[in-house]
Amino acid sequence: MTRISLFLLTAVLFAQGRPAIPSRASSNTLPAPLREVGIDQHLDTQLPLDLVFKDEAGRSVRLGDYFGTRPVILAPVYYECSMLCSQVLSGLASALKAVTFDPGKDFEVVAFSFDPSEGPSQAAGKKDSSTKRYKRAGTEKGWHFLTGDEASIKAITSALGFRYKYDESTRQFAHASAVITVTPQGRVARYFYGVDYAPRDLRFGLIEASQNRIGTVVDQAMLFCFHYDPTTGKYTTAAIALLRIAGVTTLLALAGFFLMNRRPGTRPV
Repeated sequence: MTRISLFLLTAVLFAQGRPAIPSRASSNTLPAPLREVGIDQHLDTQLPLDLVFKDEAGRSVRLGDYFGTRPVILAPVYYECSMLCSQVLSGLASALKAVTFDPGKDFEVVAFSFDPSEGPSQAAGKKDSSTKRYKRAGTEKGWHFLTGDEASIKAITSALGFRYKYDESTRQFAHASAVITVTPQGRVARYFYGVDYAPRDLRFGLIEASQNRIGTVVDQAMLFCFHYDPTTGKYTTAAIALLRIAGVTTLLALAGFFLMNRRPGTRPV
């Protein structure tokens, strides 16, 4: 299988809005490198925050160093991937441009490589290109790019339900694409699939992951009308909430009508 065809086979799953590779029962219809690839949502799973990585400057850091006070957007990628992973990072930076929250102040962005052969130099290059695309001065401190050994990588990808496979014939990784919001305590909150992320979805995901510590009153009202659909990784209109709002509005309108049309001096029945 060529490098380009491997990328296309992985990417087409997400062009169709599918969050992961089909079930293992039907996986024998897929090319071998893709049979063990996919994303299994592990919502509310506690991440192992004691894992040790290297940051883009070569410093040893704990995963937990990025948690505690702010929600985190995690991006599982590998830095030498010039196709799908580059689109994940560029799509994330582009979407976050339209979100008023600032990295380093309201949330953190943590990308990590699932290729144990990569090191800080590749991580630094990706940080540079991502922050240049984002173009928001003073927020560089909120973007973090990590590399680690195989044990740490396996531990975090397993906790996230992120399944990937190295293909010896192409010397490339077959993998799915998503970014994940995580609570300040390190619990998995939401998955957003593909490489094109809606700014509204990322905003809602960060607000929910923060336990409503960020965002406005308007955001809270909007979240009452939308709910996260784990099958699509998107926020969709909550029909029940809209019906409730319509019902309350109707009752208030009727009450106002009767009060305004009540004749003076008329005693209630």
